[in-house]
Amino acid sequence: MSKVSYYTAEGLKKLREELSQLKDIERPKASQAIAEARDKGDLSENAEYDAAKEAQGMLEMKISKMEETLAGARVIDESQLDTSKVLALSIVKIKNQMNGMEMTYTLVAESEADLASGKISVNSPIGKGLLGKSVGDTAEIQVPNGTMKFDILEISR
Repeated sequence: MSKVSYYTAEGLKKLREELSQLKDIERPKASQAIAEARDKGDLSENAEYDAAKEAQGMLEMKISKMEETLAGARVIDESQLDTSKVLALSIVKIKNQMNGMEMTYTLVAESEADLASGKISVNSPIGKGLLGKSVGDTAEIQVPNGTMKFDILEISR
């Protein structure tokens, strides 16, 4: 049984496009590389053939994993989400109690996470620590170097 993961419509579309790219373009390329290597003669000492077979195996594993992810993917209707608590797709403004620094993050599915654009995974330590909190709450989050405390300042969509 695959685990359920939640996506924006855009994130799910991107995942489907990537899977289509792997199946329709990368898979035939891998087969072609194997055929070319096979045509070069003795397979028992053909490193190119072994490398092509291994690359094909890795590609098939990646395709299988993406298909499993898509099977458990659900699109979240953002208009139906409650803004009183931090949920997936919430935009959360937090303040670090240690240094007073304010940050704004959007909680997204693992495959959509991109720290540079302020998107963190709901499965990350900070994401897990923020889930279910309300404005005014303090989130105590275990990180590798101890415990961090964040004040929840604002929740939006």
